[in-house]
Parts: sequence; C-alpha cells; structure tokens
Amino acid sequence: MKTKIKKIVLAYSGGLDTSVIIKWLKERYDCEIIAYAADVGQGQELDSVREKALATGASKVYIEDLREEFVRDFVFPMLRGNAFYENNYLLGTAIARPLIAKEQIRIAEKEGADGVSHGATGKGNDQVRFELAFQTLNPDIQVIAPWRDWDLNSRSALIDYAKTHGIPVPVTKDKPYSMDRNMFHVSYEGGVLEDPWYEPHEDMFQMTVSPESAPDKAAVVEIDYEEGNPVGIDGERLSPARLLERLNKLGGENAVGRIDIVESRFVGMKSRGVYETPGGTILHVAHRDIESITMDREVMSLRDSLIPKYARMIYNGFWYSPERTWLQETMDAAQKNVTGTVRLKLYKGTCRVVGRKAPKSLYHSDVATFEEDEAYNQDDATGFIRLNALRLKIHSRTFREQ
Repeated sequence: MKTKIKKIVLAYSGGLDTSVIIKWLKERYDCEIIAYAADVGQGQELDSVREKALATGASKVYIEDLREEFVRDFVFPMLRGNAFYENNYLLGTAIARPLIAKEQIRIAEKEGADGVSHGATGKGNDQVRFELAFQTLNPDIQVIAPWRDWDLNSRSALIDYAKTHGIPVPVTKDKPYSMDRNMFHVSYEGGVLEDPWYEPHEDMFQMTVSPESAPDKAAVVEIDYEEGNPVGIDGERLSPARLLERLNKLGGENAVGRIDIVESRFVGMKSRGVYETPGGTILHVAHRDIESITMDREVMSLRDSLIPKYARMIYNGFWYSPERTWLQETMDAAQKNVTGTVRLKLYKGTCRVVGRKAPKSLYHSDVATFEEDEAYNQDDATGFIRLNALRLKIHSRTFREQ
C-alpha cells in the first residue's frame, strides 16, 4: 500500500529519469516535492536545472556546490587506498553517491521531510548505494524508489511519458544511452551500449580526445604528494578540486583514461560500461609509484591484499559501514611517509612514470648499485638462497623417483 508522506526530497539531475519522477511523485503522493541537485563537477548549467525543476512541479530547489568536499573527502581517500574494481574501473560513479546521499539527508532533516527519493533503476548498483547511505545516516527516513514501483518499465516509456506531460528531456529514442558525469569521471551505459560488441561513436566522449587525435608530442607533468594526498602540480600548490580539474584537462587532451568494460553489478548481472577518468587515471598511476619508494614491502603487500575488498565496499555502497571506516583508517596509516614527487609523461592514451623522488625514500642507490659498494655483502646471498632452497630440494628428492 502507498505510504502517506508529507514531503519528499528528490535527488534531481534534470535528466530523463528524475524529470519524469517529479511529476510522477506529485501525482502519486500528492505532497510537496523538493528538488536537490548536487554539484559534484558535472559541468552542466545548474540555473536551467533549477528552472526546469520548478516548472515540472518542485516547490523548492537546492543546488549545492560539493566539488571541494567531493574530491577532498571522497575521491582522495579512495585514491589513498588505490581502489579499483575488477582490474581497471576506478569507481567514479560509486564514489559520488555517498556524498550526494549525505547532503540529501541533511536537506531532508532541515526541511522536515519524511521521505527521500532517487532515480536509480531496480537493476543497477545506484539504488543500493543511495539507500544503504540513507538508512545509515537516517534510519527513520522513508525511501521512495520509483523505478521499483511504477509501470514505466523502460526508457522508451519514460520518453513517451515526458512527451505526454510536456516535460523536456535531453534523451531521444535514437540516442538513449545514459550518461553520468562528475569531477572524477564520465560513465556511459544503456541503449546502444548494451551490445558489448558495439563500438561507441567518437562524438559520445565528453572529457577525452581519441588517441588518434591526441598531440604527437608527450606532455610532462610533476605531481607533489604529502602523506598520500596530491597537493600540487609542477610546483604549484592547488586545492583538491582545482588539482583534479587541471589533471582532467591535461589527461583529456592526451587521451588518457578511457576504458570499455563489462563489469559485475552487485545485484548479480553483467553490465557494459564505458568510462572516462583522465585525471583520476593519472593520480592512480602516480600514487602507486610514489608508494614504491616510500612504503615498506611487507606493509605494501598486506595493504594490497585488502584493496579488492576495499574496492567492493565502495562499489557496493558500503561507504558509511563500520568495516569501510575501519579499513580506511588502516589504509591511511600506511600513507604516513608517502610524501614526494612523481614525474609522468602522457602520450596518446598512455600514462607513464619517468621519475620519482621522496624525502624519506627507501630506495638507496649505495645499496642497490651494481658498482662496488660497502653496504651489501654479496656473499650473504649464498646462505639466503640455500635456506630458501631447502624445502624445494627435500620436495624434489621425495617425489623425483615416483
């Protein structure tokens, strides 16, 4: 049965789904609808979003600039943990959801709303991410998920509904793929992309040029780190959002950060996604490299064993869980000495480290050198090898004759 709700705060983007949802919520619940748009660097004109939400039926619109908080408190912690999902997805969509949900709950509590709503489908990951965050941050809030409730069971049906009700939408039946953008990345899925053999047209991409169109000369960039966080580019100290913005531009100009994958959604199905993460790719590569000369081998090995589980927590929506919080503290403890500078070359889609330095580097040339030195006695390796070979010799002698 339909629950009586007095006021709903809707996470609103101005896209197809949420444009229809405002009208649907008004008809379904006959209550006040407050639209909330989170500026996480998607680059869209938010003034038009406000006008559209009000014209569609919202009583009030919140537009919140969350860009610095997004990069500082969500993207950077994730990068400190080197999170990537199923080998190469840098979690650009997943990492924005807990912040969007956090601000939505804040607005709901400020407005005295008893309900929150979102435009995530019943097949995807975002419904889980939003709702796990909602129920953690405010266990008493009522959550409305229209895609799991209405009879508009396809994007084509939504387009027809929008036309019937005079709702302008930026999607057509000829180009129905879904796009989600924030300061960290752009994702594309659905529509023509549901055929995993289909190659996207070049005009789809928003942040990067193709490798074929990138400059014929490599771009060189130096990134400064302090305790695992990037703090400057080419010697200039920048805020988190400004730093990522600059690397997005540089990486995009050099075709860095495109991937086309089939991933395993939390709900159980496979899904094809195309992603652009130019600045994030540069930072991921640079961070792994500065760790290579500042982090102890065994600490790094133990931390690396936790990365798949940490990444799944983020992908699956458990950002506010006690296990992710604990694991973040563990990840961050390993970053205490991760301070230094990495130099990279960007060329036609590649991102290659060409130099690194650190004030507390564990790399010592007087030990590693192939020239004569007094720091290392090569004869010590004889006993080291014998001890490590002992179990292998025993195994070989035991089973050789069988």
